[in-house]
Amino acid sequence: MNKRMIDSNFPIGRLTRIKDILPPPDKLVIPEDNVKVTLFLSKSSVRFFKQQAARHQTKYQRMLRELVDRYAERFSE
Repeated sequence: MNKRMIDSNFPIGRLTRIKDILPPPDKLVIPEDNVKVTLFLSKSSVRFFKQQAARHQTKYQRMLRELVDRYAERFSE
């Protein structure tokens, strides 16, 4: 006797292809209104942010920008 196993991960019935509704990657990026500035930081501060950025797989400039944005938001109330 050959028993057929039913896997709940497989679809039941006939499959139908649907239109791709996801936008392309370039439409997912929301442009920010940024201003380029020149800023001198201590080597130890830059080293710290570079290490943290590497640990969290992001860019250290992005971390610094987020830090400044949160600080400004907090104290502009």
